This record gives sequence, C-alpha cells and structure tokens, in this order.
Amino acid sequence: MVNGQSAHRAADGGAPPGRTVRSVVSSGSARSLLLTILGELVYPNGQPVWTASLLHVMTGLGVEEQTARQTIARSASAGWLTGEKHGREVRWQLSPSVKRLIEDGMKRVYSLQDRDEPWHGDWLILLVSVPKSQSAVRKKLYSALSWVGFGNPTPGVWLSPHPERIAEAEQVINDLDLTGSTLTFTGQALAVGLKTDDIVARAWALDDVAEVYRELLDRYRDARPGPGDATLFAHVELVSQLQRLPFLDPQLPDELLPGWIGRSAVAMIQRRRAEWYETAQLRWLQVAAATSPT
Repeated sequence: MVNGQSAHRAADGGAPPGRTVRSVVSSGSARSLLLTILGELVYPNGQPVWTASLLHVMTGLGVEEQTARQTIARSASAGWLTGEKHGREVRWQLSPSVKRLIEDGMKRVYSLQDRDEPWHGDWLILLVSVPKSQSAVRKKLYSALSWVGFGNPTPGVWLSPHPERIAEAEQVINDLDLTGSTLTFTGQALAVGLKTDDIVARAWALDDVAEVYRELLDRYRDARPGPGDATLFAHVELVSQLQRLPFLDPQLPDELLPGWIGRSAVAMIQRRRAEWYETAQLRWLQVAAATSPT
C-alpha cells in the first residue's frame, strides 16, 4: 500500500536537503537531547539543576562538553531555562514555557498507543500557499504540521484523518501568519483522482517509518543495561528516540493502516522505559548530589 516517499517535503513541494525519516530519529541534536533530560529527569523531580549535572548526562551520551555548554546557554537564551549564579557555577530552573513543551510532548508520545474511534472517512484538508521566497516560513510550516500528523500528498495540500485537530492546525496557521493564504475543508475522498491508498502512500513515508520501528524493536527488545550510568544513559537515549516518533508517525486509523507496526513497537519501548525508570531516577539523584557544588 505504501512506498518510500520522502517524509520531509516542503510545504509546496520538494524535500529539504539532507532531511529523511531516519535522520529525524537517529541524528537527534544536542538540544533535543537536552530537552529529553529536562523532561525525563529534571521535570519529575521539581528541583533546580546544576550545569555539571546536565553535562554528566550529555557528555556520557557522546556530546562534546563545549557543545553541551553552548546548548545549555542557547536554551537559556531561548527561554527554556532561568539561571542563578553561585560563584562560577549556575543552577537552572525550568521555565513555564519549557514545562508546557514537555507536557505537550508527553501527551503526543502517549497518544501513539491510543486506539481511535472508528474512522468514517472524513479528512481535514488545508490548502496552503507559501511563496518560494519565504523558505523559512515553508520549513516551519512543514515541521509544525508534521508534528500534528498532517501529510503532504501534493504541493500545497495538507491533510489529516483527524478532523478534531482543527484547533492545532489553526494555531499553526495563525502563528505563521498564513491565514490569508489558507483554505480549510473537511470531507471524504471521491472517485475522481487519487484513491485513498494512493493518498496515504503519497502523504506519509510509511515504509520508512516502519523500518525505523523495526530497527527500534531490534535494538531494544532484548536490551538489558547494567546498573548506574549504563541504565541512566540507556534510559535517556530510549526516551529521546521515543519523543521523536510523533514527528514521524501520523497515527492513522486502523481503517487506513491495519496492523501498523508502530503500535506494538511503541508498546515495547514504553515497557522498557517503565522497567528502567526507577533505576535511572535513582542514579540521576546520585549524579545531582555528586555534582552539586554546595
């Protein structure tokens, strides 16, 4: 039913250079890794965090120390963190904006396992015209609509089998100031033109996404990390992979995609997360205490 269409078309056609389904999962930036650490380790404990504690995990997962420090500083400049200096050290608090980002991400991750109500064939359709000269806007549009599960079967056309996501689509369009160049409809596919299977195949790179899920199953099905840092680092890496999946998986209803591997793969990853969570949290508290300058 599906083929290897590129998952990263720009809003009006064409794939951004170097962006593939696999790269979204396997090449997480230092900033996305930091967000995982903040969401999985700092946020649940509700305590400020020292730079040295963040560096312990980031460098342990292969980020160069200078890059990690720059990422923390840039995240603070972007409003994720507020810092309080103690001599040469800085203790960070999560900002309200990053807490909302973390909470939204949690909802999207858990929704990957949700079973929808029966789908009755209705699509939410956006027709968005963005001039090629506004490449930055087009890139933001692609990223934002992909995050809420929209597919891009033909240039300028975005659709989702979840009409209830209209509020999320409206926010994207308003935030990018594209109200004057957007048309929105709901309706069913008719006999003229592309069939439903063809629409799905063109709109989402599901073969590529399925391959990512298979690789994650192979990687984590029998994973049993050792104690201490081994479990802490494996846990953060696992959750970092999990948090990127909503960018890839459009959560199509069973009527469009029966037997989807994503459901079983996410269930397995969530089991691993639950198994490692307490050990990872205990080790994180040990790290936080050991790296505190006070």
